[in-house]
Amino acid sequence: MQLLNFTIIKLTVCLILGILIGYLMDISFRASLLLSASLLTILLIFYLVAKKQFIKTIWFGVFACGLMISIGILTTNVHNQKNVSNHYTHQLSTKNDALKTITFRIREVLKPSNYYDKYVIDLLQVDDKKVTGKSLLNIPKDSLKSVLKVDDILISKTEFKDLAHPLNPHQFNYKNYLDKKYIYHQLYATNKSLFDVESDTQTLLGLADNIRQHINKKLKPYHFNPNELSIINALLLGQRQDISEEVYNSYTNAGVIHILAVSGLHVGIILLILSFVLKPLERFKHGKLIKTILLVSILWSFALIAGLSASVTRAVTMFSIVAIAVNLKRPTNIYNTFAISMFVILLFKPLFLFDVGFQLSYLAVFSIVTIDPYLYKLWKPKNKIIDIYWHTFTVTVSAQIGIIPLSLFYFHQFPSLFFISNLVIIPFLGIILSFGILVIILAVLNMLPQLAANIYGSIISLMNDFVSWISTQESFLFKDIPFSLLYVLVSYFLIISFVRLLIKKNYSTLRAFLVFILVAQASTIYTKYNTPQNEFIVFHKSRYSLLGNVQNNKILVSHDFDSLTKLKNNTIKDYSVGSLIETIKEDSIYPIYQLNNKTLLIVDSLGIYNIKSLKPDYVLLRQSPKMNLNRLIDSINPQQIIADGSNYKSYVARWEAICKKRKLPFHQTSKKGAFIIDY
Repeated sequence: MQLLNFTIIKLTVCLILGILIGYLMDISFRASLLLSASLLTILLIFYLVAKKQFIKTIWFGVFACGLMISIGILTTNVHNQKNVSNHYTHQLSTKNDALKTITFRIREVLKPSNYYDKYVIDLLQVDDKKVTGKSLLNIPKDSLKSVLKVDDILISKTEFKDLAHPLNPHQFNYKNYLDKKYIYHQLYATNKSLFDVESDTQTLLGLADNIRQHINKKLKPYHFNPNELSIINALLLGQRQDISEEVYNSYTNAGVIHILAVSGLHVGIILLILSFVLKPLERFKHGKLIKTILLVSILWSFALIAGLSASVTRAVTMFSIVAIAVNLKRPTNIYNTFAISMFVILLFKPLFLFDVGFQLSYLAVFSIVTIDPYLYKLWKPKNKIIDIYWHTFTVTVSAQIGIIPLSLFYFHQFPSLFFISNLVIIPFLGIILSFGILVIILAVLNMLPQLAANIYGSIISLMNDFVSWISTQESFLFKDIPFSLLYVLVSYFLIISFVRLLIKKNYSTLRAFLVFILVAQASTIYTKYNTPQNEFIVFHKSRYSLLGNVQNNKILVSHDFDSLTKLKNNTIKDYSVGSLIETIKEDSIYPIYQLNNKTLLIVDSLGIYNIKSLKPDYVLLRQSPKMNLNRLIDSINPQQIIADGSNYKSYVARWEAICKKRKLPFHQTSKKGAFIIDY
């Protein structure tokens, strides 16, 4: 590929490969450091030997790529906080069940759950030892207590709890998500158990939070409704935790959720506004240099206020490079700029590579700069307004082409009306952002007219109403689309080969495209062949029983609650989409399941199990049956006991102790997750 002719792109690809290896494989910090030092030494020797008459050799390139891969591994290890000697995990016992006196600082305020206010905290001290590291803090909601602020330092006596792993197949792995943010445990504390510590120390994150709080305080007297204020915070301050679930889902289903994440679109518009405002500086001596420094400084200040998320960090890094190159009149190539920004970010934040927003934003930008010029050339309207809408349409389609496979993999839905919502909103987004910045500045200066606030609030409400209307057109929203990682890889190869065929119509590109069509067909057959054919699942559902019997790409769902509707949106939906199950049907819970040569006996609250001549392989205990487990084991001699989420915890603990004593396998779904029987 011609892209790989750029050195920085080759190095970035190698860095990404190194980060993947460093994350997926257990390579020690010392080994990665020695490997990097050795490869660097070899490269220096190559350079010193050939510095007078430098001849490109394949070995220099090989060792250069090897060095960059090893730097990727080393970077992953350097940023792995567990490698730091005073990380808090080194102070914990294997069970983490001892009470600790913990001193911590609030780092980030998260979106609250139904029952808890949630925070990311920096740990400062455990008992009498100074430590580093991050953790999750959960505090029961209390209307009489105000939410904690960033940089508040508190002490509490509590214990470190392991993060919950997913208990059902294909469920979102929140533990894995937090692990990539270097968060390994969570704490539970009540407001009464928290004690404030006076401190004058203020971090940059705390300063940014104070600025956001001050802006919101100044906006409050202008009576923006909650939905308007939450969108203003998302668009201009990068804070989405106050957006209601209804509004958030509307933007997702309308295909414009990217508008609520401060990204390249927002930063690009802000850069244009700042370039226009600061243009008079160019008249002075060294004016362009001063303008460039101001532009980059303001962009990074904005990134800090917006929370330094993956998307805003990526956008500000990229546009900082663009601003420097443009204002200092350096020749730039968009792909080089693209690669340099990714390279720099991953050196400082290697696990951003696994961030969904980071992946989608880079794919969208790459797709726009590659595909949009060719789409835009298809038609050149003479009317300026039509031209704006045509270009908005081509940019939107180009971005969607780049992110569709990954979006389907992560979210399993496709909003087919995305182009309508984008065509309506994107052309006016510059005005919305500019007007919003002006509103915030005037509000902070106490100079904002109520009329201007009312007009801006009406614009935001109008946008919300339009997005809500688009999202209600459910016949155009395709949900629950099964899409595996294999499909993602094949889709991108197919897209790349098709785009190359459109750009270069020759035999080799046609051959490549046809080959990937065959690969796509083969991957579909392979996936269908490997879907579960005969599988019985005891799902975990707190206080209820939920069973699934998969036969020939169909799942029969048995349960003991009022309706399956809610479960189709959660446990069963996740399983059916992840396993490519096409049909879901309801069935009754039977006392005995004959699964080919395996037998499952279900003992419910009636406690009936003494069936003559029955020797089951598995016994499922549900709804807390009052029976003697020792007698059951002696009577029917099962190979394994299973307890689902419908049982009392005290009963399950007693059964587990009995099975442990008798050396009989015991599976508790609330601890070990769903139990799956292949037959």
